[in-house]
Amino acid sequence: MKILVISNFRSIVTVRPEAEIFIGLAKKGHDITVMTYEDSEYIPRLKEHGINVIPFHPSKKRDKESIVFIREELIKGDYDIFQMYNSLAYFNGVPAAKGLPVKVILYRGYTGNIAWYDPFIYLKYFNRRVDAVICNVKAIEELFRKHSFSNRIIFKTINKGHEVSWYQVDEKADLSEYTQNTDNVKFICTANDRKMKGLKYLLKATHYLEKDAPFELFLAGNNMDRPEFLKLINESPVKDKIHILGFRKDILEVENNCDVFVLASLYGESITKAAIEAMALGKAPLITDIPGNKKLVVSGESGIVVPKANAKALADGMKQYIYNPELITQYGKAAQNRIQTVFHTSKTVEEYEKFYQELISV
Repeated sequence: MKILVISNFRSIVTVRPEAEIFIGLAKKGHDITVMTYEDSEYIPRLKEHGINVIPFHPSKKRDKESIVFIREELIKGDYDIFQMYNSLAYFNGVPAAKGLPVKVILYRGYTGNIAWYDPFIYLKYFNRRVDAVICNVKAIEELFRKHSFSNRIIFKTINKGHEVSWYQVDEKADLSEYTQNTDNVKFICTANDRKMKGLKYLLKATHYLEKDAPFELFLAGNNMDRPEFLKLINESPVKDKIHILGFRKDILEVENNCDVFVLASLYGESITKAAIEAMALGKAPLITDIPGNKKLVVSGESGIVVPKANAKALADGMKQYIYNPELITQYGKAAQNRIQTVFHTSKTVEEYEKFYQELISV
């Protein structure tokens, strides 16, 4: 197959699961061309695997020059598949493919903000020229099917895969200035201050914990010191066990020195990358049951899943780990194995290849 991809491959850390799909397809003998920003960090690795790189990415929506440039490449390359990953690509790539035989495929990586009455959705996901949309989780596919009036566009769930080795670090961040007792169970929550992250429920959960509970809770991310959060912390009976770290560039090293990754999200997310990173490090997860994280963790086997927006349930989950520390090792190993098997990048490559072949055979 001849495949043209438009994506932002600037940062190795954030785009690796996506970029490795096409490296995997190139290894299988498919002819891959990538359009991306000239300063993309992933370009050398793409070229190393024989992928043709065009240093171009649209910078404006519905830009005539960009549309012409992309269309000329589609005609010249005679591609079978045209895969795009962001709005700038969609707004220019979809009209560029008008009247051409190439299969046009978009991608959706987060839940929410999908509605039939949104006029912009018809310029992207529901556009007549779009043949398919790859969804990172089933919840996204279900939303599209609920709001779409077309039986022609195919909505297909394929998880972005990962490789445990991508997230391995040898060092552990020094948390001794915060930790009261090195034997305490250390929980880590990594999130920026957004309502969807549900941080207030996690902080309220600490109000249900005993004052002498042997644990520490570390909060890493921007704006964790908001007045609302500080008030909840100060009112907590275990306030001296809650530590605000702020934004950390060494977040993997921080996670590597903790025992349990806790996620209190309420909505909007696809499979949470921070949870995947922690699970790849062998950290036991405690997450909420938002649709985007469905099937990421099997509760009671590879972690603990609790209802969203439920502080008491989060507290009960924390207590399970605090007072049954053997679960940390058991669930941590199972979580790491789940990433390396169920969510492995090789599985994603195979599913993409199969889906593409099915599309061009229609």
